[in-house]
Amino acid sequence: MKKYNVAVVGAMGAVGQQMIKILEKRSFPVNELVPLDILENVSKEVAFNGKTFIVKEAKAGAFKDVDIALFSAGGEASLELAPIAVAEGCKVVDNSSAWRLYEDVPLVIPEVNPEALVNNKGIIANPNCTTIQMLVALKPLHDLYNIKRIVVSTYQAVSGSGQRAIEELKNQGKQYAQGEEVTYSVYPHQILFNAIPHVDVFLENGYSKEEMKMVNETHKILDPSIRVSATTVRIPVFRGHSESINIETEKAMDVEEVKDLLSKSKGIVVLDDLDQNIYPMAINCEGKDEVFVGRIRKDDTVENGLNLWVVADNLMKGAALNTVQIAEKMIEMDLV
Repeated sequence: MKKYNVAVVGAMGAVGQQMIKILEKRSFPVNELVPLDILENVSKEVAFNGKTFIVKEAKAGAFKDVDIALFSAGGEASLELAPIAVAEGCKVVDNSSAWRLYEDVPLVIPEVNPEALVNNKGIIANPNCTTIQMLVALKPLHDLYNIKRIVVSTYQAVSGSGQRAIEELKNQGKQYAQGEEVTYSVYPHQILFNAIPHVDVFLENGYSKEEMKMVNETHKILDPSIRVSATTVRIPVFRGHSESINIETEKAMDVEEVKDLLSKSKGIVVLDDLDQNIYPMAINCEGKDEVFVGRIRKDDTVENGLNLWVVADNLMKGAALNTVQIAEKMIEMDLV
């Protein structure tokens, strides 16, 4: 089997480290791992497949012998470095929001729209974490029933905001337990024991940037004719995003048929046994590859309505795993 030189840009970040673990876990055909990061992380060590690799600076010249570069370094770095990496001869799979809505940049979920990879010009975008898990769950239903409208509310873990947010939630728990004043800086309010309906910045239309990502990315990936309304909420969970999804379809749906369809669909696990209190929960999906779906039930307030509860690990399928799966699919399609 052919092997590839693989760079991970942002190798010392939470998602970058997760990417490296996934590359090893999935036996990705790596010839040489090239961990890249900002200057202050240069010379740190990364373990991979029993070997130690030294972090180098992510800059021009770093991609000359690289076949595939997995980016998780933020939008500004991606906008600057991704074109350089392509010019130096490698394919880029970018985890930031920087390239997602560029017309000539494929926005890909391998279980949903792998065909979009065919016409790539070197940069492939990884969708937003909330969009990924929603569309993995909805693609089989859209294919069979034709979804007309989606109303989604998300309940997002603090890890989506990075390591500082994780530490802040931990610290707030300690402060509360010790009877101290609970302090905050990452979010505009205390996240402990709270639900903040504010993910990313607010836009002029009253929606947040995160909410509009779900709208715009669904249109690009699945179907531009689907009407999408999103509300995104941050909750005091470390890892794992949850979503309440309501759909309306053109064709009538049978709940048992839906459960059977989803249980047979790639990347999905159905957990739906109310008698045994079995349904997806963030606490049980951590470290898991799949998207978990439950609470599947008819919405009788519309002609063809359905409610679902969808949970996934936002650092896995929502970020690092989907990025690696895109690279795997490109190899499979002989696009590298």
